[in-house]
Amino acid sequence: MNGIFIIAHAPLASALRQCMLHVFPDNTAGVATLDVQPNMPPEETLAQARVMLEQLGTSHVLVLVDVFGATPCNVAQKLVDGVHSKLITGVNLPMLLRTVSYRHESLDALVARALVGATQGVMQVAITAPQNQVRRTHDQDQHEHQQ
Repeated sequence: MNGIFIIAHAPLASALRQCMLHVFPDNTAGVATLDVQPNMPPEETLAQARVMLEQLGTSHVLVLVDVFGATPCNVAQKLVDGVHSKLITGVNLPMLLRTVSYRHESLDALVARALVGATQGVMQVAITAPQNQVRRTHDQDQHEHQQ
């Protein structure tokens, strides 16, 4: 089974894990987090990340980070270099929930699932239900029908 390692600006990584545990309370094993503190040097963050990666106890890990080009991503790029892991930036809760649901699949398939979960989880939602919307003045039908 693939491990999942979330590296993000504090306290996002831990917060995402807590939200994931709200939905999947039995999935504590194999999901690690590292909250990158604002004043911690990148070298120390990388050392801490290497220890945590080793503690996951699996050779296949999907690493999820928040922002491309920021310290968590830069650390993660060095972390996954030379190991059988994949790295995705732009982590969000739908992405994380999808990865937990399909973590038994191959690492490449898990990456695809994560990307679909992330993008399908972002959408514009109508603010009001159609029956509560104000009638437009150009409506031909003046009857109060709900559709």
